[in-house]
Order: sequence, then structure tokens, then C-alpha cells
Amino acid sequence: MAVDKWLLEQHQSGKHPPCLRFYTWWPAAISLGYHQRQYPEFWRNLTWQGQKLDLVQRPTGGRAVLHQGDLTYAVITSGLTGTRLQAYAKICEFLIQGWRSLGVELDYGTAGRGYIHNPNCFGTATGADLVTADGCKLIGSAQLRRGEAILQHGSMRLQPDADLFRQVFNTESFHPVQLPQNLNQEIIINALIAAACECFDIQLKLQPLTEGEWQAIMTGISESD
Repeated sequence: MAVDKWLLEQHQSGKHPPCLRFYTWWPAAISLGYHQRQYPEFWRNLTWQGQKLDLVQRPTGGRAVLHQGDLTYAVITSGLTGTRLQAYAKICEFLIQGWRSLGVELDYGTAGRGYIHNPNCFGTATGADLVTADGCKLIGSAQLRRGEAILQHGSMRLQPDADLFRQVFNTESFHPVQLPQNLNQEIIINALIAAACECFDIQLKLQPLTEGEWQAIMTGISESD
């Protein structure tokens, strides 16, 4: 997520074009919303498959997200007009269209302000989140704006470990999202890339970060610690 923040800063200053990226997590981690200062102390000592869970602060808001068995997306762009929710809708269109091509219909959540009292991002669904037809939250998203530049990233819950989820959020409530059996990360990413090209009328170019860019990102992480 430090890469997401760096890309936003670069895009805002005109040094990097709009971009779309996907990534997964290892080791598993819990990301906290930018303003989320309170969380259970035991989160600092959780392990999964012999690895300690990372605990990181997102540059965006929202509640805690368990990153295990999920796929994270990030969109960095600018020039979108309208309200925050209108910007969400414009960006989320490629997620809705991409998942529809995979046989999964999504719509927006409807939670009210009470969601702020729930430490678990996937324990509720706001108007910025996407849920399946049976009401299960598949994608939780958050935004950060810098002038006209926007970072929107989010987690797609694909194959979470039920026991770890219950342990992290201290709950017996776990409702896995029912997805088609033939899906894997490559199929999902390819479908979302195709949808993004169609929705935004763009052509995407694969552009890995250079060694110098990685060094700049790592320097920024060190300076913020």
C-alpha cells in the first residue's frame, strides 16, 4: 500500500500516468484505516501458517481488513468530477462489469453511519462497497484524494481462512462469498483488466517499477516509521 500512496503522489505531480494494479499479501496482514487508532492488542501477536501477521496503516480510511486469501486492486487517476460517491461509482463500474463477465452480479451496500462502530471492514457494507445478490460483501473499497488526483483501492475476498477470520475479529459470524468454482486469480485479473479497458476507454501498458522507484518507495517508508 506504500506503493499505492507513492503512485498517487507521483501522479499528482505529473510524473506518472494513471494506473491500475493488483496484488496479494505475504505474510498475511491486517490493514487499519488511516484514522483507525483503536484495535485489539492481541492483533500484534497473531500468526498464520507460522508467520506473524503484519499490522499496517492504510493511507485511506475505513475499518480493519484482513488480507489473507484476498486480491487487492488499486486505481490511481484524476479528472473525475462529482461527489465522492460519484467518483466511487465511476471507478467501481469496471469491478461490476468485470465480475459480471465471470457470472457474479454485484451491487452497492446500504449500511448507514453505524458501520463506524464495527472494527471489521467486511462486517458491514456501505454505499462504497460491492455485495453479491445474497448480500455478502465481496469488495470493500476506500479512497484518498490529493487535489484532483484519486487513489481508490480495495480488497476482494476470495478464499479467506474461516478460522483466522474468526480469531482476528473474535466472532463466530463468518459468511463466505459463494463464487464460481472455476475462478482463479489469473482469470479474475484478466477479466477486470478487460473491463477497465472497456469502461474507461483506455489501453493498458504493463510497466513494472524500476529499481530506482522501489528505492524511493522504501525510503519513504523508512522516513515515516
